[in-house]
Amino acid sequence: MRRLLALAERGELTAGHRRMAAEALGVSERTVRRWLAVARVDGRVERAERRRFTFTPQLARRLAFHRGSVAGLHRELAAEASTRGGTVPSLATLYRAVARDVSPGLRAGMRGGEAARRDHDVFFERPAVHRNEVWEADHVQVKVEVDIDGRPGRPWVTWFVDCATRVICGFAVTAQVPSRESVLVALRDAISREKEHGPFGGLPGAVRVDRGRDFLSRTVGEALGAFAVPVVDLPAYSPHLKGTVEALNKAAKQMFFASLPGYTAAPRLKGGRKPAAGQRLLPLEAFIVLLGQWVAWWNTEHRPRSLGGRTPAAAWDEDLTPVEDAEPGALHMFTLEDDGRVRTLTGKGVRWRNRHYVNAWMTGEAGRKVRLRYMPHHEHEIEVYDAATGRHLGAAYLSNRASAEQIRDMKRARAREADRLKRLLKAAEKDRVTRYAAATRGTPAEVLGTVTEVEAEAGLRAVAAADLAEVALPGYLPLPAQLPASWTAPDTKKPAAPCTEDHESIPAPR
Repeated sequence: MRRLLALAERGELTAGHRRMAAEALGVSERTVRRWLAVARVDGRVERAERRRFTFTPQLARRLAFHRGSVAGLHRELAAEASTRGGTVPSLATLYRAVARDVSPGLRAGMRGGEAARRDHDVFFERPAVHRNEVWEADHVQVKVEVDIDGRPGRPWVTWFVDCATRVICGFAVTAQVPSRESVLVALRDAISREKEHGPFGGLPGAVRVDRGRDFLSRTVGEALGAFAVPVVDLPAYSPHLKGTVEALNKAAKQMFFASLPGYTAAPRLKGGRKPAAGQRLLPLEAFIVLLGQWVAWWNTEHRPRSLGGRTPAAAWDEDLTPVEDAEPGALHMFTLEDDGRVRTLTGKGVRWRNRHYVNAWMTGEAGRKVRLRYMPHHEHEIEVYDAATGRHLGAAYLSNRASAEQIRDMKRARAREADRLKRLLKAAEKDRVTRYAAATRGTPAEVLGTVTEVEAEAGLRAVAAADLAEVALPGYLPLPAQLPASWTAPDTKKPAAPCTEDHESIPAPR
């Protein structure tokens, strides 16, 4: 309108200008002429503000009081108008005001809290990375009841997922609330690529977690710190910052957990009854097997939309970034909690937490200085390492809970050590005895096993040849004792005369 007014003031406005403006604005030329007339009279080129109901902050507060219910707010306003007087907007007007002035996320938060409001937020997308650049880890409680020692319970799953390829590198299942133990087991499964753990894994560049006490425990920090892997502690209540593992949790719920018997989020029947009441629950070990099969399917057959139609395994193989593997011995050691003390093996084994631990390999090792590492909450078994070298010596079990097989192995180990010592002592005594040859005449006694003269000369020649070979100059060939007749020997009595013969006529030495 300002452009058309300027043209009109200069006397340059034509019908063509009005038609072009009408076509661009999607109105008729008559409407454009009416707008121009209003602009000349009132000086207004914007659309007139329509008088409407204003939704104030006080009304927003009352709307939150009614949990986002517009009808509840309208009933309150009608009750106030009936007692104090005044006008009340219609319900339709109030709905339009709420839709105009209250965002969908804020209204959803009034009904369902922060989690519901967050569903309406917009987030940035992280740039593409290469495999093993960063992992994300999380715990998720399975919405499936399984049979745990004859009682129904909901297990927990801890897993590590690669952000670049969506590969599930490792997981662990616990029947109770997870702790640093489940994190260490899942971490070892994720890093190792040996046998059933491969082919995915290796050392990541970083691991993102969300302030879980078990993920941020000293044990987990030491395990990852030993391989220089930083733990990125994300702010609390910010699942969007680790969207890869959150998407995996949601996918597992919809694609796997919902198909199992005992699914707790299944629709209810009339009266709140479960549709499969009395159904036999899966044993915990069967659930772990099925979860492992689903993880293999996810890695090798599933095609997430974010990978452009590729499977996570294909995306992993197409990425040429080198994979750095951890040393198996170091991985085993650093994914266990350190006892922090140097202890001594005794005749009762090694003492830890007022109990003795033994194993067959300790036979003959009493007196050795050792250090202990253990899996949290697994006090029936510990791992023993040499205190000086850090070499893994073996596992040890509770002495008073040894099985029949462990007792049998201990007895066999003691018997082997005794037999070995017996053989060594017999051999040493045999070496001490000097044997002489039998004689029929009064000759000096001949010691059996001595070296003969021929053997001694052959040995000396071999030693001399070896010594000459060691001191010989490289490329030097000794002259034979008798020179060939075709060779010209220098005359030491006369001065050497210049050679005038053709060099090609002189036969070359062979």
